Amino acid sequence: MSVVPEPSAHNHWLVDQAARIIASYRHWTGRHLVDPALDPAAAARALYRAPFVVLAHDTAADPVFTYANLTAQSLFERSWRELIGLPSRYSAEPLVREERARLLEQVAREGYTDDYSGVRISASGRRFRVRRATVWNVIDASGALCGQAASFADWEWL
Repeated sequence: MSVVPEPSAHNHWLVDQAARIIASYRHWTGRHLVDPALDPAAAARALYRAPFVVLAHDTAADPVFTYANLTAQSLFERSWRELIGLPSRYSAEPLVREERARLLEQVAREGYTDDYSGVRISASGRRFRVRRATVWNVIDASGALCGQAASFADWEWL
């Protein structure tokens, strides 16, 4: 599977993206996605290699993925290049996209949710159920909305 180069001090965009995701998660939930003692590049690497899924999309009218860690790439059976820029609605089957849209609207209003469950689909068409996902608004240092992210460690193939 083709992946993006590892986050490093030389890959500023990816380190900054990971930092926004990590800081926003802490802002909304009060919890940490990775060890808070890590420097930004090490935290970005830890997030990228985490054994749980982390995905993010932008604020476009039809949001596209802007981040996907290795676990997400594996689960969705898509490389970094295949996921980044893909409309995030394609992570759900057409029949459940309306439910997904309602969830994202709720998160936009409330900041985050900790108990999302739903069915998603991989590139090969394999369906899986996500349980207990956290979905949160990604904000920048000034508090401006940059997108939304999701993380989960509990899924089962259907």
